[in-house]
Amino acid sequence: MATAVATPATTGITIEAPAVSAVAKATRMRMDGTDPKYNDWRDDLLRDGYAVIKGAIPRERALQYADKMYALAESFGKGYDRNDPKTVHPDKLPVINEKGMLLNYGACHEDFVWAVRSEPGVVDTFAQVYGTDDLIVSFDAINYGFACRDNLPANKPWPHQDQDPDVPGFRCLQGLVNLLPNGPNDGGLIVCRGGHNSSKQFHDDIRGTEDRIPAWTKEWYGYTEKGMKWLEEHGHEWIKVEAEPGDLLLWDSRTPHYNVPASGKQDRLAIYTCFMPVADASQEDLQRKKDAYERRVGTTHWPNALHSGTNKAMRNGQPDTLQRDVPMNDAKLSERAFKLTGIPYITAQ
Repeated sequence: MATAVATPATTGITIEAPAVSAVAKATRMRMDGTDPKYNDWRDDLLRDGYAVIKGAIPRERALQYADKMYALAESFGKGYDRNDPKTVHPDKLPVINEKGMLLNYGACHEDFVWAVRSEPGVVDTFAQVYGTDDLIVSFDAINYGFACRDNLPANKPWPHQDQDPDVPGFRCLQGLVNLLPNGPNDGGLIVCRGGHNSSKQFHDDIRGTEDRIPAWTKEWYGYTEKGMKWLEEHGHEWIKVEAEPGDLLLWDSRTPHYNVPASGKQDRLAIYTCFMPVADASQEDLQRKKDAYERRVGTTHWPNALHSGTNKAMRNGQPDTLQRDVPMNDAKLSERAFKLTGIPYITAQ
């Protein structure tokens, strides 16, 4: 069978430059016990290792992004219909992994995804954490947490941290924008409260005493039963984070976390957003990032493009019959949004 290649639409959302506030000039958060009291969500982040920034995107606009995310899944023409739960079936959807992530087809560069990344309330939040407006953003996945899972593979717990256990300290702040109502039964992010503060002690105590879960990158650690018991014995509680459309969820990469499937009737849609100061990236990092952007492929949550992906989707070990090398609706980036790609900061061509 010949491979069908989708043609991208010629129109897309023009991403307006976010008006980053002057508060971005504040001191960079250290997350090491020496930060001042902020009297806002940053205190939650310091104490618990995660925080919910309410209304980072206006609710109605978040719901519009959700509509576009549903439309993307429907655009493949395989039979998925958001209004018919019976069509939530791997054969009727693009390739989405068991965790709900759409990784291929240029999806991470769709216009609505870039619109979310460029929202002022999202960019400003990370600028507050890092004390600078000069940021770069990850080209991370988008997540479909369908409520109807009758025909989907099991999403088993996979507690982990997205940071090298041998490199302690605050190095990365992860985030996602929630697009639909997300209550206790609607799936999504679950975090181990306060786990970031005991991360170094945990790894010092357990290093060399367990059979590690294999990892494809140093910047990942999976918690074994022994590790989970340690967290429990040290008083850490697992929390299912709840959110409304437009809320931004943040968590320290040292915080143990994973996502859980929905058990109710509400889908969960989320777009991962992670920023870091461009000063933390090398010129080599920025060149890799430029290559990923120009090929419209994804990266992990690390904005310095430690790893990049592919747009070639594989279904049951074979190339999917429908491939997209570029997004269906490529984003037209403003000057400010284009800076988030890191390309304008490259000094050596």
